[in-house]
Amino acid sequence: MAGSPQPAGQMQARIATQIRAQGAVTVAEFMRLALTARELGYYSSRDPLGQSGDFITAPEISQMFGEMIGLWCVDTWHRLGAPAKTHLIELGPGRGTLMADALRAAKRAPDFLAAIDLHLVEISDPLRQRQAANLQGFQPHWHDSIESLPPGPLLVIANEFFDALPIHQFAMTEKGWRERGITLEEEDRFAWTLLPPGPQLALLPPALRAASVGAIAEVCPAAQRILGLLAQRCLVDAGAALIIDYGPAASGFGDTFQALRAHRYHDPLSDVGDADLTAHVDLATLSRLASAAGCRSCGPIGQGDFLRALGIETRAAMLSRQQSAEMVEEIGAALHRLIDDDKMGVLFKVVAVASPRVTELAGFA
Repeated sequence: MAGSPQPAGQMQARIATQIRAQGAVTVAEFMRLALTARELGYYSSRDPLGQSGDFITAPEISQMFGEMIGLWCVDTWHRLGAPAKTHLIELGPGRGTLMADALRAAKRAPDFLAAIDLHLVEISDPLRQRQAANLQGFQPHWHDSIESLPPGPLLVIANEFFDALPIHQFAMTEKGWRERGITLEEEDRFAWTLLPPGPQLALLPPALRAASVGAIAEVCPAAQRILGLLAQRCLVDAGAALIIDYGPAASGFGDTFQALRAHRYHDPLSDVGDADLTAHVDLATLSRLASAAGCRSCGPIGQGDFLRALGIETRAAMLSRQQSAEMVEEIGAALHRLIDDDKMGVLFKVVAVASPRVTELAGFA
């Protein structure tokens, strides 16, 4: 049936126009447009979460996840000296589920609740509406980017935020490193290509420059820039940031660029604008950068170890008391999904960055 294309078709047409104008785009340009282009981008145009969406994050699995994060924030706030006014910030807060659970758990610390004002970095209008409904009692302030966050002491939560930041991919060829890009084939289908050598090769850190032919390296300047800004804030103001995302424990090689659609892996070059694009996060590099900046840095450690150290198993037992057998089974299943090695417990890692005055942080041995 003829007519205007759906947003996904419009997104593909927009990227195709840019490719025709310049010959190809980097993976980073492709991701940035597909995910965040105003009104058409995957994240800026919809609520992608839940069974009817494309993926489910830890806060949607169980309230216990957000509750543990809330208790971590209270504890860290005290370690920072309990500043009388503190900005509580979440990057990419989804539906606001994590924050709602965190703030409910924090009710045991009314002095903490009295000290915080809530800031959400979110580009999606549909998700902002969900966040407003879930957090209406806390009068959140919204931001398009971290640059507009106000000065002052801060606590930052970033759960599955960094994995959606645009990456550059490089392939080792017989003639050396070349950046991977995306071009057009017949019928305007997207296809992989290698870009001409240029200054972009300087993005590759020295530790990754020696590799065998066929190796793939990924670099995320956007993640490094945001980490640098957060580290600077922790140095200037009392502050801490908790980063939870999926990726390896150590930096290395590999092609992790992927798409999810309807909870299944999907071709990242198909249905652009209508599928989630992500890549594994180099959490070890983020931790090293924070330390190099002068911050206290912890991790990466597995999500399972982190949540166990915070007491999630005790919380699961408390929630299971005087519940039906069906509810006890549901709580147990959610717990194991969050902490087991073959579920989210190892693939997902946790890194914390804090002001150097903080000598230790809860959840890290």
